[in-house]
Amino acid sequence: MKLSPGVWGVVATPFSGSTLTVDEGSLVRLVAHYERIGVAGLTVLGVFGEAAQLSSTERREVLEAVADTVALPLVVGATSLGTAPVIEEALLAREAVGDRIAAVMVQVNSPRPDVLAAHLRSVHEATGLPVVVQDYPAISGVSVPADVLAAALADLPFIAAVKAEAPPTPPAIATLTARLDVPVFGGLGGIGLLDELAAGSAGAMTGFSFPEGLLACVSAWQEGGYAAAREAYLPYLPLVNFEQQVRIALAVRKECLRRRGLIAEPSARPPAAAFPESLREQLERHLAAVPAPAGVA
Repeated sequence: MKLSPGVWGVVATPFSGSTLTVDEGSLVRLVAHYERIGVAGLTVLGVFGEAAQLSSTERREVLEAVADTVALPLVVGATSLGTAPVIEEALLAREAVGDRIAAVMVQVNSPRPDVLAAHLRSVHEATGLPVVVQDYPAISGVSVPADVLAAALADLPFIAAVKAEAPPTPPAIATLTARLDVPVFGGLGGIGLLDELAAGSAGAMTGFSFPEGLLACVSAWQEGGYAAAREAYLPYLPLVNFEQQVRIALAVRKECLRRRGLIAEPSARPPAAAFPESLREQLERHLAAVPAPAGVA
C-alpha cells in the first residue's frame, strides 16, 4: 500500500487553441517522457495539473490517456475538501484507470485531527483506495502543525504517503518521518529537495520541468549521501528557483515544457497567469545552463 520512494512526477495538463481544449497528443508525449527517464510513478490531476479547471469528462479523458500510454503506478488527485465530493472524484478515477491507481491524493481539510482522520477514513472505506495526504495550505487554506498531522494519521493503516508542502518543509518532514511509518515526499517544485532529503523524505513528488534533475539528486542521495546529491542538483537549482515564482510558477513551468518539446502550447486556463514576456531572455539563460538535453529524449 505504501508508495515507492524516489521521484513521482506531477503531470501538467496541456491545452490547445483558443478554446483551451485538452491536448491529448501533448499529454501522451509528456507522460511517455516521464516513463522513459525512470520515475517511480505519476501524480495526475494534481494542483499543477489544473484539475480544478477540468470537467468530469475531461478528467476521465486525461486519466484514460495516461493509463493507456504508460505502465507506471498512478496517484490521482482530488480537488475538493468535502468528503462526499472527494469520494465522487476518487470513484471516477478508479473507474477510469482500474487497478492502475496506486492511491487517491486527498487534501488536509481540517486542523482538527479527529475531523481529518474521519474524513480520510470515510474516503478509504467508500472507495477501497489507499490515500496520499497532501498538506498544502497555500491551496487548501488549512494549516495544521506537523505533530498534529502525525497524530491524525498515526492510526490509519491505509495511508500510502504524505506530501508535505507546508513551509518550512524540512522540519515538518523531520517530525512526520519520526512519528509515522509511511513515506513522506516533498513538493513545491523541488525547491527544498536537498534539505527535505536530509530531513528524511522519501524523495520528490512534484512537477519541475526537468524531472531529470530531481532523479539525479535523489539517486545521488541514495548512493552517496548529501555531498553527492548537492553536486548533482546544483546545476538545476537556478531554474528550480526561477520556476517557483509566486503567481507565475505554472506559466513558467509550462513554457519550459513547451521549449523542451514535451507539450505543444504553454496555455493555462484562467485564473492562472500567462508567462511574462519580460522574463523570456532570462528563461533562455536558465534553459541554456541546464545539463539535461533541452529536447525530447
